[in-house]
Amino acid sequence: MRYRMYETVNEGLKVEVLYGDEHVAQSPYILKGPVYHEYCECPEEDPQAWQKTLSCPTMEPQIAKDFASFPSINLQQMLNEVPKRFGDERGAIVHYTILNNRVYRRSLGKYTDFKMFSDEILLSLARKVLLPDIEFYINLGDWPLEHRKVNETPGPLPIISWCGSLDSRDVILPTYDITHSTLEAMRGVTNDLLSIQGNTGPSWINKTEKAFFRGRDSREERLQLVQLSKENPELLDAGITGYFFFQEKEKELGKAKLIGFFDFFKYKYQVNVDGTVAAYRYPYLMLGDSLVLKQDSTYYEHFYMALKPWKHYVPIKRNLSDLLEKVKWAKENDEEAKKIAKEGQLAARELLQPHRVYCYYYRVLQKYAERQSSRPEIRDKMELVPQPDDNTSLCQCHREGSFREEL
Repeated sequence: MRYRMYETVNEGLKVEVLYGDEHVAQSPYILKGPVYHEYCECPEEDPQAWQKTLSCPTMEPQIAKDFASFPSINLQQMLNEVPKRFGDERGAIVHYTILNNRVYRRSLGKYTDFKMFSDEILLSLARKVLLPDIEFYINLGDWPLEHRKVNETPGPLPIISWCGSLDSRDVILPTYDITHSTLEAMRGVTNDLLSIQGNTGPSWINKTEKAFFRGRDSREERLQLVQLSKENPELLDAGITGYFFFQEKEKELGKAKLIGFFDFFKYKYQVNVDGTVAAYRYPYLMLGDSLVLKQDSTYYEHFYMALKPWKHYVPIKRNLSDLLEKVKWAKENDEEAKKIAKEGQLAARELLQPHRVYCYYYRVLQKYAERQSSRPEIRDKMELVPQPDDNTSLCQCHREGSFREEL
């Protein structure tokens, strides 16, 4: 169940969820004090209090690991090096400065349209909590960028990316897909992390006992999947829905019809194979109630570190050589397969809740800001990213010594 606020509630909010006349789950839910709608600019001035309210975890292992390479961040060095190394014609880098809770940016390179996602989450955060003064670079491309080793001279730079890999040093944020899903959860018509959970197909016992895959041809193993499917239709139903990288293979392998994502969950087992980088459908597959067979990968998203093979998913080799064997295992060990599917779903529900995504973004910005060796500045050619002007919703800020009044 979810709701969306369109104006400020001053005294608090009580949400009752009833089935007939009976309360369900932990209903009623009581939120004390003023509750603000999404576009209300009323940041909490005490970030610790805000994190406590959201029950942010005290430790995020991925963030600790990412920043271990960067005890100190030299902004001048970043300014000198990042545009030259990554901001060329084909670059997808955006240079941000946040000062006094205002967001400024300049684009470096040609492929920066996805800045709408980074803009939106930064503005949304700034409406909720006072952000640290910080200057950083976000990579909007698929691939992580920084491949220098820690012991090299010069050393690696803390580029912020949506996807990490074992041979890179980028600092990882939740993907644009998870971010967008979190922000859009109450106004979009596309799949989001919550809608999946209400559309997980038939109950386990009534799902088709096959592994399932649909997707583009963005990696050779995906073509192998289709070949395996042709040879073993009783175990695997795999198809390519669009050819872009291997167009010559379309005649041989055929093109599958598009299928709605919710219909994936008619099948007991979901095959997760990398796309160009980590397959960003993985969180959505986890939230269904099918068993995920996950390809071994050098790529990862921000939450993978919390997942364990054979507890939350069944691992398959990079070259898919053991896929059929794993499908047979799942069929022969139905209770165990069902248990792993459930554990995976519960882990994803915990790790990908909207408040956890906000917590994660804030913690990355906080850790980065603590390591800056000089004061962030609004650089030449930077522009202010304005907060949305939403006059349709009443916004009354009730915080003590409101930040807005001070400006």
